[in-house]
Amino acid sequence: MENEGIMLYCPKCQASNLLTHKFCQQCSAYLPKRLLWLAGDVKNKGNSGELLAERYFVIEPSILLDTKPALLPQSPELETLQAIRPYLRLFPYRLHTPQVYGVLQLSPKQSSTELLLIEKPPLYTGDNNLKQVKLHSDLITAWSNVSAMRQLNWLLQIAKLWRPLADEGVVSSLLTSELIRVEGSLVRLLDLHIDNQFNSPRLVDLGKFWKRLVPASKPTIINLINQIIEDLIQRKISSPEELIKILYQGISIIGQSQINNITITTKTDTGPHRQRNEDACYPPSGTTLTNHPQNIAAAIICDGIGGHERGNIASEIAIQTIQRAVSEYIQSSSIKNTGSYIANMDLEKAVNNANDQISQQNDRENRQGRRRMGTTLVMGLHVGNEMYITHVGDSRAYLITLQGCYQVTLDDDVASREVCLGHTLYREATHKNDAGSLIQALGMSPSIFLNPTAQSLILDEDSVFLLCSDGLSDFDRVEENWETEILPLLMNKLEINDVADTLVRIANSYNGHDNVTVAVIHCQVKHSEPVNHINTEFVNTTPIDKSTVLRTEQQSYLSTIISERGSKQKHQAETIGNFSRRRFKMLLQLLVIFPLVIMAFMLGLSIWKIMNPYPQISIGTSKPVLFKKPRTVENLQLGWVVRTTQRTALTERKSVSTNTLLQVIDKKPGVLNSGGINIRFRVCPSSIQSSSDNDTLFWVNINQLKEAKVKVLQAGEISPCNPLPIIVVPAS
Repeated sequence: MENEGIMLYCPKCQASNLLTHKFCQQCSAYLPKRLLWLAGDVKNKGNSGELLAERYFVIEPSILLDTKPALLPQSPELETLQAIRPYLRLFPYRLHTPQVYGVLQLSPKQSSTELLLIEKPPLYTGDNNLKQVKLHSDLITAWSNVSAMRQLNWLLQIAKLWRPLADEGVVSSLLTSELIRVEGSLVRLLDLHIDNQFNSPRLVDLGKFWKRLVPASKPTIINLINQIIEDLIQRKISSPEELIKILYQGISIIGQSQINNITITTKTDTGPHRQRNEDACYPPSGTTLTNHPQNIAAAIICDGIGGHERGNIASEIAIQTIQRAVSEYIQSSSIKNTGSYIANMDLEKAVNNANDQISQQNDRENRQGRRRMGTTLVMGLHVGNEMYITHVGDSRAYLITLQGCYQVTLDDDVASREVCLGHTLYREATHKNDAGSLIQALGMSPSIFLNPTAQSLILDEDSVFLLCSDGLSDFDRVEENWETEILPLLMNKLEINDVADTLVRIANSYNGHDNVTVAVIHCQVKHSEPVNHINTEFVNTTPIDKSTVLRTEQQSYLSTIISERGSKQKHQAETIGNFSRRRFKMLLQLLVIFPLVIMAFMLGLSIWKIMNPYPQISIGTSKPVLFKKPRTVENLQLGWVVRTTQRTALTERKSVSTNTLLQVIDKKPGVLNSGGINIRFRVCPSSIQSSSDNDTLFWVNINQLKEAKVKVLQAGEISPCNPLPIIVVPAS
């Protein structure tokens, strides 16, 4: 690989540096080396040593280095953006799925189309030498060289990805061997493959694909894998959720021969520029824990929202509430039978409870808008052979292994939301003014509006989970320093307390704008292969409900099979006699229930009329329409019209005159600091305004709307607004 004359430009001062430099020789800033995968079927993707588009250095065909990381990559055209929407909507799964960095337009001789640049592909860099960059092995190649625990872990990750990839029409990616790469314990897709819309892959195809893994499967699990494949092909496993259950049962059995030693330490600091510390953590700062009751360990970090009053109180309430829930969870007698889905539900319940505690105190003190106290949350809970990660806001969890550093959580901010909605690329979204504004946090609203994220990862290798507030994670400080400051812990070259102290020092020295809190969770795994093979009958009778499924009351697939096989003959013998008795019983019940239903309906209607004495308003039809509530700003709906009562500046660029009519055409959640929701209006035709202003579109926050004292037209009031126009809005 020839690289003479190729320079890497500093993102801070734009000075040129050699590719081998880690820090800028002029300003000492960290030099990010962003390796990219050039997707597409173009034959000529550049030669090694070549520079494409005056910035992308070709290390190997399809493997590029961005030499100008400070510049935004080229954004796709609208047509291309529609085509890559599956990449964007799968952003929450970016631990496993590829993410688009930008597009590259080659010369017309090479390609007339935009080629995708894939960010953070599954690449291995030997000794941080760009000459030794290569792809990680594919699933089939690496299969024979790993433990039974890891083999089942890889299959479990594929099963979990099946549903979201199928929803986006790219599930065939999980059936393409060269796309399925393995990076240590993680399954990572190199690219996405669009499904045939007339013949979408099914679980039967997954079973056929997994057949290729059987010869190299570990002896202890080969019977289990064969049974799973057979049931997939025979359609006995009808959903990915059932497949996930079975794989969790196998992992539970294999995990009995694995010993996990968990060490946790925490540290928090006010920082050089803050007057008080609004962060909080559990265990308390400076504590190091090694012995955990029932092999269950937890770490929690909360960050009181900057700019909001009493963020420290909100953090403490959240810590106390969730810590109490974890203690009760540990003392539960059924803890050994708790599965992933149950645990995730329990964690979400604990988070919701903490949210309600803070929100109710806000309400008691009549706190509104920015005066409401709130906090972010990130939590790591170790149970058995799994690490559960729960979060709300922008406090983060990272996974560090010998292979790399991976951000596990997805920030609850505007930038992430825009990507998940398929509106824009992440790099572009982060450059917008409100990119880092939170869209949710604890205490800002009732739990019915809160969506905490809970997920679990199987432990099958030594690893470190880092939980931290944005005092450390801002400006990519974790990505810059993990190799030198955290990785040595996995090599037994550093003590865990020293790691926490160093990370806080880095945050204060290179960020320093906020409080900083870290929790370092060191997981040491000792695995030995079981002596006995797993047989399917033993798995069938295992009373463990391991599941990350979406269906809460789904019956276990394996117990269903046993029940069907054991009672088939008895069922056939009793069917005819039972049918006639059930039919007579049903008719008798209907004769009793039907009159009661009619009476209840009439009584309810009478009560409703008494409690809702609103008039019947005719809107040009022969049939009157009943309205339960008057229309107000608080309950604005699509198609409703408001009238301004004074000249009003609704946005920085949009001012409307008195008696202007505005029609609601869209709504979406507002950013956290603004509160409420954002409403999109169009200006309706009116004799008061010029025709050039008609049908102008703009967004307004509901709080601004209230201050403007607009009047909402009630049903039946005449306005010149046409029916709600059809506007093409990107799918959400």
